Amino acid sequence: MATFTVPGEPTGKARPIVTKSGYAFTPQKTVLYENLIKLEFERQCGSSMIPKPIPVELEVFAYYSIPKSASLKKQKLMRQGVIRPIRKPDTDNILKIVADSLNKIAYDDDSQIVRCSIEKYYGEEPRIIVGVREWRDEKPC
Repeated sequence: MATFTVPGEPTGKARPIVTKSGYAFTPQKTVLYENLIKLEFERQCGSSMIPKPIPVELEVFAYYSIPKSASLKKQKLMRQGVIRPIRKPDTDNILKIVADSLNKIAYDDDSQIVRCSIEKYYGEEPRIIVGVREWRDEKPC
């Protein structure tokens, strides 16, 4: 499994912006975060692309900053994982930005992803931790 960490607050994939003339473009924040994901994968994992038609499994753990406005009791519960973030960005948008960013880098195409999971936590350091591997047929039932 290739595992890597992307520092900073988790960011979701934003919708394209469409101009009055009908031209669509990706918002700058999305482009920058996608590039950060690519750079961190290459820096931490090298060039270990999973070729087609091998199925891929993707895991994402998103860690949000603990709000300074939270009481000390709540902050402790957040660190312990008892209180989990119910806030934006949505898990599907985080997963989408990660999956799209790793196209042609970790795998040939994100259509290879046959299993994925994402979890949101609070932590001292905001970041996402991503795991990519060849899928193994391990059915839970």
